Amino acid sequence: MASNEADDKKAVEMAPLTGGDKPANVSVEAPPVAVDSDKIELKQKLSLLNGITVIVGSIIGSGIFVSPKGVLVGTGSVGLALVVWVLSGIYSMIGAYCYAELGTAIVRSGADYAYLFEAFGPFLAFLRLWVECMIVRPCSQAIVALTFAYYVIEPLFPDCTQPDDAVRLLAAVCILVLTFVNCADVTWATRVQDIFTYAKILALALIIITGFVQLGRGEYEHFQNAFEDSETDIGKISLAFYSGLFAYNGWNYLNFVIEELKDPYRNLPKAIWISICMVTSIYTLTNIAYFTTVSPSEVLGGAAVAVMFSKRLYGFMWWIMPIFVSLSTFGGVNGILFTTARLFYVGAREGHMPKILSMVQVQRLTPLPSVLFMGFLSLLYLASSDMYALINYVGFATWLSIGMAIVSLLYLRHTRPNMPRPIKVHLVWPIIYTIVTVYLVVLPLYASPVQTGIGLAIICTGIPVYLIFVVWQSKPQAFDNFMDKMTVFLQKVLIVVPEEKKEQ
Repeated sequence: MASNEADDKKAVEMAPLTGGDKPANVSVEAPPVAVDSDKIELKQKLSLLNGITVIVGSIIGSGIFVSPKGVLVGTGSVGLALVVWVLSGIYSMIGAYCYAELGTAIVRSGADYAYLFEAFGPFLAFLRLWVECMIVRPCSQAIVALTFAYYVIEPLFPDCTQPDDAVRLLAAVCILVLTFVNCADVTWATRVQDIFTYAKILALALIIITGFVQLGRGEYEHFQNAFEDSETDIGKISLAFYSGLFAYNGWNYLNFVIEELKDPYRNLPKAIWISICMVTSIYTLTNIAYFTTVSPSEVLGGAAVAVMFSKRLYGFMWWIMPIFVSLSTFGGVNGILFTTARLFYVGAREGHMPKILSMVQVQRLTPLPSVLFMGFLSLLYLASSDMYALINYVGFATWLSIGMAIVSLLYLRHTRPNMPRPIKVHLVWPIIYTIVTVYLVVLPLYASPVQTGIGLAIICTGIPVYLIFVVWQSKPQAFDNFMDKMTVFLQKVLIVVPEEKKEQ
């Protein structure tokens, strides 16, 4: 027994990470399960088409069905709302262009986390990981799952408010089902992403075509005097951008799984450009279609804009829209879960999260512990069903973190000018992006101090966590022994081992 316990412990040994060093070699004994001759690691299974569906499927989730109200609240007029949607797409395009350079220069999964680690070392990278772990990803997934549940239940309660408990329960079921799929097989997860991405594009294409028909019938009264009553408070307009940009959130998600992308130098930039251009066009045309049928006051009065639209125009077939939206948001949950699990996986591989999260399921070759961890955190956020408060929490933390990643591009240009860069963007683009990000981060502190203050406070809670669990290496032996035993126990239960070191 003593010998077996020693062998188990050896399987999870990892030298501590200090300073900006790379992770130490991991010593892993041969597992008792046959795995052919393949290495135990995440495989490059994502094609260009898979990359496009990961981005489009992650972006188009709940945002286009929830955010029109938030954008209109902050802008006050149809014209300014459409401007915000277009500018949000352009802003996302600039960010994606900068990420193409970062992603092809630093070919490591984890995206923003990996770039901050490379440029500024472990502390800022850890805070980025903490923000994603505690706020952005589980919160975003909860929002999309709640939207899925609202639209699924809508046909059952066409003339009354959906029961809150039923909505949360269905959202939880959605998260649990997709957690199982992502634990089981990478191919299953990408198939789900592909199928549901096609479904959501079909839903939005139906709305857009119907909108063109409405315009042909002369239904454009809401576009006359389109800028009347436009909001002039810059703080409120910044919150409108939060809602608009929330709908575009996900344009950087392919960078989080770049190690699993085939030919990343060629496919990453292609996937980014195709996806962002497609989504910006779809979002702008969808909002135009909404306003051919639904008045601004009606949009402000109800979040389910697509259902209101379909009830007016599709007669007894109105229920097809809630079904399409449900399919869209289901795919959105899958995209967030798929990419976020890789972020936690990479963070653990660098020593910034528990070791168990850096391990791969021996038979399935999936980051099973990270997927389970993400699913659990998302379920916790279902305690709140106030989607607009959640969006504001996400917005502040997201743009602060992504802004820092773009700053890392500028920093690496200065400190490592000879670094290989297959794609090299003009410096004007990261500078513009950084300036806009400062605006998006600072002004909401004035316009919505409580919500952004809570987001800032949660970010700061990462500082003592970093000092205690990462910097402090001489912890009591009893604590280290407990963590080792827990890691070995979870390895046995989940049948996971550390990834074999990749060839450099």
